[in-house]
Amino acid sequence: MPNSYISAYIHYVFGTKYRIKRIDPHLEERLFPYISGIARKNRMKVLAIDGVPDHVHILLSMPATFSIAEAIKLIKGGSSRWVSKTFPEHRDFEWQEGYGAFTVSNSHIDRVSAYINNQKVHHQIRTFEEEYFSLLQRHGVRYDERFVLG
Repeated sequence: MPNSYISAYIHYVFGTKYRIKRIDPHLEERLFPYISGIARKNRMKVLAIDGVPDHVHILLSMPATFSIAEAIKLIKGGSSRWVSKTFPEHRDFEWQEGYGAFTVSNSHIDRVSAYINNQKVHHQIRTFEEEYFSLLQRHGVRYDERFVLG
């Protein structure tokens, strides 16, 4: 084959350092577009992004040239530096070191996007812990509960 054709969609979930509720509405309204800009600059596309004060969900369309780890490193690193420099009240802002990354088939993009875009309602009835363990189980990820949430 003379060309490569890739269809790669990843649902990322990552939290603020120590899962402290740091993402207030004022920060969120600027942070999510900034994250989308990081993605665009690096040939990724944000299909959905939303979150609550202690964590964020992103559905990304990925180029063939990036690994899952490289993409999230660019997004988390760039956005935390920007938050720290732009918002004096958040000068010590950091993301937790780890993250969840789950593949999404093309046929489930709409469903996963709707799930991500409904985070605020979703978390009125379900905790982050319940949600995250459910995602790990649904995707067949093996884990030791003692080391998942930090």
